[in-house]
Amino acid sequence: MTRPRRETGMIGLDFPRSPSDAVRGAIAFWRLVDLDRRKLLRGSFAVGAFALPTTRWLAVPAAAATPRAEHHGARRVGQNELAELWDAVEEARVMDSRFGGGNWKASSVATCLKDRAAPMLQGSYSEKVGHDLLRVTAELSRVVGWSAFDAGQHDAAQRYLIQALAMARAAGDIQVGAYVLSTMSLSAFLRGHPGEAVDMAEGAYERAKHVASPKVLSFAKLAQARAHARAGEGPEATAALLAAERHLAGATGDDPAWMNYYTPERIATDATEIHRDLGATAAALDWGRQAAAMSPGRYTRAVGIRLAVEASTHLRAGDREQGLDAGRRSVDLLAEVRSARAHGYVHDLTASLAPHRSDPEVDAFIAYAERQLAA
Repeated sequence: MTRPRRETGMIGLDFPRSPSDAVRGAIAFWRLVDLDRRKLLRGSFAVGAFALPTTRWLAVPAAAATPRAEHHGARRVGQNELAELWDAVEEARVMDSRFGGGNWKASSVATCLKDRAAPMLQGSYSEKVGHDLLRVTAELSRVVGWSAFDAGQHDAAQRYLIQALAMARAAGDIQVGAYVLSTMSLSAFLRGHPGEAVDMAEGAYERAKHVASPKVLSFAKLAQARAHARAGEGPEATAALLAAERHLAGATGDDPAWMNYYTPERIATDATEIHRDLGATAAALDWGRQAAAMSPGRYTRAVGIRLAVEASTHLRAGDREQGLDAGRRSVDLLAEVRSARAHGYVHDLTASLAPHRSDPEVDAFIAYAERQLAA
């Protein structure tokens, strides 16, 4: 009965109510995705694919009647195996941030899901280990999904993100689910669906506001602010951004380790783009200065994107010299980053400059950007 659904491209898009069915569905997707990778790479982003997972998670975010996560299988799974998967998560996150979603590590983490996590889920483990295993598996699938999105593989990205949300729900972990749903919101607004993105981010926040840590709640509000800004909704974007700052300021150090990267500089980086989208030039450049402390060696892609946003902001303000300077610095950083998303910011910049190629400096910059990012 499952073969026709897989043949119609439904693999990875299902969101079962039952946690055990969710685990089986995720394992099936991770094992078959390599076989269908060419098809998935050709697929496009469909915001409607998020509708059922979002609705079902919001209705029962942690499967209140979640059965015990213990399992009996051939292989014993304990804390050492969990640590191995968390190490894979952190390494993949660092590689993604420095080298983009198209780096070789992203594909190796997808293989880790199939060859390491899937067999563990079918092994023997206690209730506590089982819930922790589902949590780390959710984050692994989220990292792979975001890397795929960053690389422009939007169909595959959506499926990995949906499976990440399913694993969070199966684990009974509202906090992890809120983080995944906020990531889904970011992908929706970046693909041109800010209205749906607002709904997902708001839902993530409202469902988790009495459960999640300050950083997770801040991240949800930041995602909401970005979507409002892209939709041109200034007051709503400002309110959400202020809420994101307030939650981050209230962080106590008890946030999950996988939120360590989330700092005031990260908010400032996104706030630069938020205010650029709202046409608030001075505010955008001020936030850019606050974000300058972010290390380009550690957060190469984020800094490169911010510089491209600053470049476009300077150009909108009529300051071509500073715009071209920020643009060159962005290109220099992103030349070594395999990220279709990041390169898209530079392409948008050069497209806006194309009517001015008669200016030798503009023409030289466009030629330089095209040459450096040609790969």
